Amino acid sequence: MTPTEHRHFIRKNALHLLDYLIIDQNGLQTTYSMGRTLDVSEKGLKLETTQPISQGDTLLITVGVEDDLIDLRGEVVHTEILDGRHITGIEFQDIPEDGRRIFKKYAEAFHSASAQNS
Repeated sequence: MTPTEHRHFIRKNALHLLDYLIIDQNGLQTTYSMGRTLDVSEKGLKLETTQPISQGDTLLITVGVEDDLIDLRGEVVHTEILDGRHITGIEFQDIPEDGRRIFKKYAEAFHSASAQNS
């Protein structure tokens, strides 16, 4: 019999990955995929993807830390291509108070892991 794993902390590499759903400017859900978080602030994040995301689109993003998950809605405020990767700046909209608490934990864990990898 194999033991059951009960993880209470995010793996460092998994902390940088998140899933997202694009809602275009017409309100249509278009793409569901994963990306890599490059930077996090209390107002938004910078995301690296293999697919283009248009400025003005809305992203539904799921982030998690420990046993908590939060779905965040953000608007794409900046896009660029760097070394064949799409870099997207996302500004969050209307995060509920409980969501702010979870996202703050996520941002702290992200910055801690990034500092350890430097």
